Amino acid sequence: MKGENKMKSKWKLVIAGITTALLIGGCGAKTAEQPAAAAAPAPAASTAVSQEKAAPEEVTIKVLADITPHAEILEHIKPALKEQGVNLEILTDVAQQNEAVRDKEADANYFQHLPYLESIAEEIKFDYAVLASVHVEPIGFYSTKIKSIEELKDGAKILITNDPSNEYRMLVLLESKGLIKLKEGISDYRATPKDIVENPKNLEFIEVDAGLLTRNLPEVDGAIINTNRVLEAKIDPNTALFREDAKSPYANLVIVRKGEENRPELQKLKEALLTEDVKKFITEKYGVAVVPVF
Repeated sequence: MKGENKMKSKWKLVIAGITTALLIGGCGAKTAEQPAAAAAPAPAASTAVSQEKAAPEEVTIKVLADITPHAEILEHIKPALKEQGVNLEILTDVAQQNEAVRDKEADANYFQHLPYLESIAEEIKFDYAVLASVHVEPIGFYSTKIKSIEELKDGAKILITNDPSNEYRMLVLLESKGLIKLKEGISDYRATPKDIVENPKNLEFIEVDAGLLTRNLPEVDGAIINTNRVLEAKIDPNTALFREDAKSPYANLVIVRKGEENRPELQKLKEALLTEDVKKFITEKYGVAVVPVF
């Protein structure tokens, strides 16, 4: 009996050992099959969140402009500004652009030269600052009836604008060609035909709104027209009988309210405009009609 009991005890020990081994092996296999403990968030997701937080907040600036070439130049730089977080909104249907900037309905305008602005700024109480000087649009003399200045007849009818600052500019161009002579001492860039003291060809000047110059050109012997009006009317600027040269003081400006010219978003606008890329765009698109001044 003792021997039998010993044999039973041995078998119990063997069975117990096998059971323990199976249990341990089973636990190990289960652990291997289980997924790893909750992992930390993927670095990519964390980076994306950080980048999203770091992205600059987009700011919108409203700029008033004439359609050609001003708005077209602004359209060209929109993508570059967008990359810098500046959304450029271009408005071309506002009649009183200086008043709109003055009254904070827009941030800037881009359509005029300094003599024109100075001629009205005091009257409309506009305290302005020049953000950038971008280009000159040389005015030119156009005609559908003659091919050269020598063909101008006595008493020829000439269209000019009725805006005194641009009118002065047009009369100065005629004076540079020896067609008229203005009285001396004009220093405020304002003149009308009444300021002509010599008119050897007895030229008759018809003053109209600038928007009517191209429309009424066929009815007269000639007209002096701003280049933006020429381009809008699809007239080839190379057909001008004569024009201003690139040294004209009538550079087109970006104007803002005084004291706001250092706003970061407006400085980005300035930097985007005064680049070699924009100079190339202007030269290739407009040729002699629009001349960069930077």
